[in-house]
Amino acid sequence: MIEEFMRIAIAEAKNAEVYDEVPVGAVIVKDGIVIASAGNMKERENCAIYHAEIVAITKACKVLDNWYLDGCDMYVTLEPCAMCSGAIINSRLDSVYYGASDMKTGCAGSVCNLLENTSFNHQPKVIGGVLADECGGLLSTYFKGKRAIKKANKLQKKMDI
Repeated sequence: MIEEFMRIAIAEAKNAEVYDEVPVGAVIVKDGIVIASAGNMKERENCAIYHAEIVAITKACKVLDNWYLDGCDMYVTLEPCAMCSGAIINSRLDSVYYGASDMKTGCAGSVCNLLENTSFNHQPKVIGGVLADECGGLLSTYFKGKRAIKKANKLQKKMDI
């Protein structure tokens, strides 16, 4: 079941990429049923907080008509950042399963571990590395493409001079 739900998150990430968003997807599950899913929407909404996790949490709260997501699990393709980790803690998600680690901004063990910090009032269970190669591959491919476009644009500018 864990990989099945992560595959849904991967589909959300791929859908986000269609809109030139960083391909990250998140799914929230309660009692074995997907109640919310989302991909990054920062570019579309022109808003820094529209990470996949935040959008999925917002949707799940509306579905349950409650901010308290007790009994729910999140599956996300990339290790949550500080902002998303805070939202996960505050919404009281039971578990977080993530795919690729984020060595620059990951706050579930890579840069720091906010999710399992006992100073907070809630600590979800955290399991990383779920379909990590596939999740990481989406991001690597996306950013390689972005770098290639940037390089081509620089070359074009030189040719125009």
